[in-house]
Amino acid sequence: MARHSVLAPPTSAERSRAPEIESYLEAVRGSRGPNAYVVLLGLRSFDTPTLHKKVEQGFAFSALLKILRLMALPMQVLAEVLFIPPRTLQRRKATGRLEPDESDRLLRLSRIYGKAIELFEGDNPAALQWLQSPLKALGGTSPLAMSKTEPGAQEVERLISRLEYGVFS
Repeated sequence: MARHSVLAPPTSAERSRAPEIESYLEAVRGSRGPNAYVVLLGLRSFDTPTLHKKVEQGFAFSALLKILRLMALPMQVLAEVLFIPPRTLQRRKATGRLEPDESDRLLRLSRIYGKAIELFEGDNPAALQWLQSPLKALGGTSPLAMSKTEPGAQEVERLISRLEYGVFS
């Protein structure tokens, strides 16, 4: 986990973190609940009923742009992970809103991304590299590719838990 010392000055890596990643790590440390990862999408409501309602309404397109910027992925790769065809993505950009199912998949991606950030103690480049690397523990598939589906995302979360606790995978 990330260091929690109040007295130690921030490292250069901590100073160079994106504000959203810092906000996410603060939310995790502050025990904002199991939905702290919503900070990565620019959302501020952590409670599940409100989050459920926001997913049903569809997230603003800006939530997708936030994670796109943080993850430094090409739009085409993000669209593939979220199962949104490029033309549909252009329509969503024009309307400014995602559909509920697309919002749900974006939320799943932010959850996995947040857990990877925690695993690498806030080191975004290391988390991103890990997410995109094929892993033996996932049958040679990358965590990002596995996260396309809920069963795959759950397996990535189990792997992260094993790695956090030092269980050989």
